Amino acid sequence: MDRREKATSRLDFEAATARISPWIRETPLVETAVAGVLLKCEQRQVTGSFKVRGALNKVLQIPTEALARGIVAASAGNHGLGVAYAARQVGARATIVVPDDAVETKVEGIRSLGGDVVAVPGGFGAAEARGRALASEQDSVWVSPYNDEQVIEGQGTLGLEVDRQLRQMSQSAGDWEIFVPVSGGGLICGVGLSMKGVGEYRVIGVQTQAAPYMAAFLSGESPDEVLETPTLADGLAGPVERNSITFELLHQAADEVQLVSEAELLEAMELAWLSYGLMVEPSAAVPLAAALREGDGRGRVVILSGGNLAPELRTSLASKRPSLDEL
Repeated sequence: MDRREKATSRLDFEAATARISPWIRETPLVETAVAGVLLKCEQRQVTGSFKVRGALNKVLQIPTEALARGIVAASAGNHGLGVAYAARQVGARATIVVPDDAVETKVEGIRSLGGDVVAVPGGFGAAEARGRALASEQDSVWVSPYNDEQVIEGQGTLGLEVDRQLRQMSQSAGDWEIFVPVSGGGLICGVGLSMKGVGEYRVIGVQTQAAPYMAAFLSGESPDEVLETPTLADGLAGPVERNSITFELLHQAADEVQLVSEAELLEAMELAWLSYGLMVEPSAAVPLAAALREGDGRGRVVILSGGNLAPELRTSLASKRPSLDEL
């Protein structure tokens, strides 16, 4: 049994659901004016993002003696919020390393939850490297946003929740495509594996053209050769660790990975607000942009991964008047 098979056999999404359910919300799955498109509103989750699921599942399983040494994570913002929230529940100290250009509202949110923030220049890749080094220096517990089986297991609880909600709506699994934002791959591996374990879903990852690391890997190219360019979707930016287990799991979890442009994600953000009354951050608009393209006849579920917008984006959206059919 190889590493991938071992990891898959150890992932228990039902146990993770039972473990974290006291600390999270069941977020709504809502219909839209576009026929066959449903929105899974994780921007209404505690901390404003799905990331808290994986963080909780990890932190709640850390032994007490290890918690006493503290927790370290690197994040563009949402994973840091989730780790700080989880650490607060167990009385542990959390240090979150962020890029120095991280969205300030996310950074302040981490601090408000009791997390210590260390800002470093160089983007997420530099923050991740510094976080790993800091955890080693302090003998603290490192909590990766994606390269961790327990984090992936926690993210997979979202997939089981969507499956249950679809079945409550009397919808057949084989009729649905699930659109998931992709960065390091923790969410799509968790959602893809959990949903494919209970039904014949088609799972589609979506990245920006600016940071197509997993798309390159899935197409047989080297992620090391990707030349990243600036993107509004800060939560989907940054390189992926070479040894990440998500590379090994991606072929099982995802049917394909699509790319969207910056213009498409901006249009999707505006549509979410103007048509549905939903403010979502750029990373959450990425899968919505892909799902709104012409489909193959199946229903489409879009994972709206978070709603922690930069203040200037929130102000810009708020200046536009949403339509009367907002949800």
